[in-house]
Amino acid sequence: QVQLAESGGGSVQAGDSLRLSCAASGRTFRNYAMGWFRQAPGKEREFVSAIAWGTGSTNYADSVKGRFTISRDNAKNTMVLQMDSLKPEDTALYYCAASGFVSSPSNSPRMYNYWGQGTQVTVSS
Repeated sequence: QVQLAESGGGSVQAGDSLRLSCAASGRTFRNYAMGWFRQAPGKEREFVSAIAWGTGSTNYADSVKGRFTISRDNAKNTMVLQMDSLKPEDTALYYCAASGFVSSPSNSPRMYNYWGQGTQVTVSS
């Protein structure tokens, strides 16, 4: 049984940093993509960032480019999202996602068939 467990969310001030982690268990995703999506209250789920596990190729939403960095740790089967210079508009529930059939870092949630429960990030001004 595949499980994705997010951690690292919290409440911070604008300009602070947070580091989100996603630990995968039940299988490895070394040939596929993993990513982060977020959903704020009353809004659609939106793409944040993704990484191709095998090549390390990355993809970022324009809103986070230059502030967020995605990476993966092969040995730990873990994906990390380093979030710097946080803004109030980054406030959302952040979801880890993994694909069992796509290798490129897609920004479409339809390309991911495994999802975590989410971790809350709250940024106050």
